[in-house]
Amino acid sequence: MIAAGRYAVYHRGEEAGEEVWSIEPSGDGGAVARGEHVLVAPHPLASELEWRAKLSPEGRIETLEIDWRVGTRALRAEHALAGERWHARILHGGHTREQEGDFPPQAEIAFGSHVLHTLMFRRYVLEEGAEHEFPALVVGPPWFAVEPGRQRVICTEHRHRHMPTGAFTARNVEVSDPGGAVPTFRAWIDEHDVVLESYEDQYSREPWMRLTEYQRGEGPNQTSRRPEAAAQ
Repeated sequence: MIAAGRYAVYHRGEEAGEEVWSIEPSGDGGAVARGEHVLVAPHPLASELEWRAKLSPEGRIETLEIDWRVGTRALRAEHALAGERWHARILHGGHTREQEGDFPPQAEIAFGSHVLHTLMFRRYVLEEGAEHEFPALVVGPPWFAVEPGRQRVICTEHRHRHMPTGAFTARNVEVSDPGGAVPTFRAWIDEHDVVLESYEDQYSREPWMRLTEYQRGEGPNQTSRRPEAAAQ
């Protein structure tokens, strides 16, 4: 999947940031995904985050690099797969912390970007009523180190959705941690498993993130869906 786009980020119904992202092919048959995620007031955690992931030809994350800035604080996290082992290196304030552990073939990386959620969804059949559960390595603030856990993905319904980027036959999915360490979120995804709109829990009606620009291509043929095109 080759694609690019923009997510608007919301806090209590008000737009409070964005994530601009892309997925591009690499010379070895895999791909490189990257994103720039910015949060501003009224979001309570104003910050800037840049990430880059190297993907295998099968779409599995092989490396994940993260740079996070909150005020004057800066942190860098470097993650890499070697065989069935995952290594993490965290650099902050002149200090380095390292981790290493198992990463079996059926495990996923759980990271808070909908781009990487899409890449995870593509590994599973997500039709109405489908349910999948698998081990995961959870990567997130404040240290972007690794915590072992599990993820469960359930597809609950199909519905036609009108979005700023066009009209879609979308599927509703719920992503949860059976152990309760990571909050459940809900999302609508298109036929390519791209997240169209998400909510911070399974009950909220106010969006968490919404796809506002979207361009995809498979080889030489590309489809562009942008707000100005949808309005015509």
